[in-house]
Order: sequence, then structure tokens, then C-alpha cells
Amino acid sequence: MIAALAFGAALMAAYFGVAGVRAWSERRKLFDIPNERSSHVEPTPSGGGVAIVVVTLTFYLSASYIVPGTFSWGYFAGAMLIASISLIDDVYTIPMRWRLLTHAGAAVLLIADRGWWHFLYLPGFDVFVDLHAAGAVLTFLWIVGLVTAYNFMDGIDGMAGVQAVVAAAGWMAVGWLTGSAAAFYLGGALLFSSLGFLIHNWQPARIFMGDVGSAFLGFSFAAIPLLANTGVDDTDKLLPTAAVLFVWFFVFDGVVTFIRRAFREAKPWRPHREHLYQRLVLSGLSHAAVSTLYGVLAFAIGAGVIGMFSVRTQTAAILMIIDTALCTTVLLGINWRRKNSPTNDAKDAK
Repeated sequence: MIAALAFGAALMAAYFGVAGVRAWSERRKLFDIPNERSSHVEPTPSGGGVAIVVVTLTFYLSASYIVPGTFSWGYFAGAMLIASISLIDDVYTIPMRWRLLTHAGAAVLLIADRGWWHFLYLPGFDVFVDLHAAGAVLTFLWIVGLVTAYNFMDGIDGMAGVQAVVAAAGWMAVGWLTGSAAAFYLGGALLFSSLGFLIHNWQPARIFMGDVGSAFLGFSFAAIPLLANTGVDDTDKLLPTAAVLFVWFFVFDGVVTFIRRAFREAKPWRPHREHLYQRLVLSGLSHAAVSTLYGVLAFAIGAGVIGMFSVRTQTAAILMIIDTALCTTVLLGINWRRKNSPTNDAKDAK
């Protein structure tokens, strides 16, 4: 009962917090001005992610005080570092190299506190890959990479918020099933703070998340599998898989787009509109339709992951793999069909 009231308070605090940021930005005329690479056409206030950061970290600190052993100084310090540099970038614009250096520093802090992935487990095949020292490098790349990917995927109304709600709900469920208080309470804080923001960000968005929100969410979802360790090998071995699959389409879209641009020798950090979700919007689908599509597919994969934690059998793991493959195929199929539709051919001809 107390947890439900606390989560409800987080939702309300985020909702009214975002409203306050929006009013403050409008008074000072701090808008995200559209350009040729933007997916919006009207100047829109940004920085709503500040409310997500404040509500989530406040809730996290409070839960850590009540539930001993759930606090991670590495996560908290890293999250503050990333949120701070991102907020400054939202206002003044900071060169990419300095932001990446800060993201790297946050990753080092988290790893220094919580360690790294020592092995990878392939569910369904019951295969362990011992990473040895390479695990530290892989964990570092995972953290920095997801922060960057989440930032790039926050490009249309509702996209980053929907993904945050689905992934956070998944971690909350995993925390409940495995007895991991850290995953349950941090997942819940991310879920309800993101939901409070999403109400304002659904198409047509009244405010954007900004780098302060997207970078913070990317870091948080990269950190949760390291925070969620329960000391039970049967559970902990599934955490890296869950971490990737809960944000699968952000990872998949980001990697596919990076590879496509790398083959053309295009600089991956330059603004563009080549992500799969951006191509769907350019094909004529609304922001709401694309964000809903990604959310539904992410939910389907998340449900498979939760089923794997619930049953913990080889059959459940294989079904989860099939589920992920089918959802990925659906996204690629819709993208290909929209790109090659007669309507879009006519648009290109014009």
C-alpha cells in the first residue's frame, strides 16, 4: 500500500514538474527551433526530462534509505554527472567529445561501484561465455553506447517516453519476481516519472525531453542489470539478456542505422533522419502511430523476457527468442513496405 502511494506521488510529481518546466521555458522563450533535420515543425519547449531526473533520483534515495542495501553511489554519481552535462548542453550546446568524455566517466564510476559482466549467458542454448577482463570493456561500451543510442532515438513525440515506460515496467516486474529491491524501486521510479512526462509529450508534444532526460534514461537502463544482482546465479545470469531485450528496438535501430551510415562513410554523430523510426514518419505515419508501434513491439518482447524469469525453462527461453525475432521482422517488414509503397514513390517523384 505504501509503495503504491509512493509511486502515485512520483507520477503526480513528474506530471506537475514537467508542467512547471514547460511554463518556465515558455516565459524565457527557451524553445527547440525546428530545422531541416527535425521531426517537428513548431518551436517547442525542451528540458522536460529534468522532472524525470529529479523525481527518479529523489524516489531512489528515499527507497534506499528505507530498504538497506539498494543504494549505489556509482549509479547516483554517474546519473548526476550525465544529467548535469546534458542539461548544460540543452541550454548552451557542448561539443560531442566533452559529452562522450563525461558519459565515459559516469560509466567508470558505475563499474567501480557495481563491477561488470563477467560472462554472457545465451538462454535457450544454455551456453556460457566467460568474458574475463573483456567483460569490463564490454560493460563500459554497453553503458556509453546505450546513453548515446537513447539520445539518438529521442526524435519524435512519445518515442523515448513510451520506451521508458515499457522497459521500466519490465524491470519492476523482474524485481518483483526475483526479490531485487533495487530493480523494483528504481524501475518503478523510472516508470511513473516517465509516464508523468509522457502525458505532456504525446503527439502533439507540448514539451520535449531534451538530452537531460534521454541521456539519464539511457544511463539508468544500462545500470539496472548491474544494480539488480541478487546473488542467485540462476537469476543473475539472465540480467544482461533482459537488459538488452527491454530496450531491444532502441539498440537494434541504433546499430542498424550506425552500420548503414558507416558503409557510406557518414559521420554517425551528425544529425540526420535515417533511423528506422524516422523513415516511418517520413513515409507518412504520424508520430503517435510510430511510437505506438515501437511500444507494442517492445511490450511483446518484454512480456517474453518476464515469462523467461517466471518459468526459467529452456522452452520459455526459446519462445522468448522466437518472440524477439518475430517482432523485429514485423518492424523491418513495415519499414520496407512503407518505404516501397506507391504513395512514397509518387512523393519521391515530386
